[in-house]
Amino acid sequence: MKTVLLVQQIYSQGFKNLGGFLAKRYFKFFAWFSFIMFAVVMYAFIYRLATGFAFD
Repeated sequence: MKTVLLVQQIYSQGFKNLGGFLAKRYFKFFAWFSFIMFAVVMYAFIYRLATGFAFD
């Protein structure tokens, strides 16, 4: 039982900061991706307005 608790403690300390690092990187990537996609949508909308596209 003592060995199991020791292994559990080693793994919990080893992976403690890994989750925060991955989440931080994921959300930073997701924020940039969302911003770029929003910019593409705005460009397409303004282009359609400028060329006289009929929004029916």
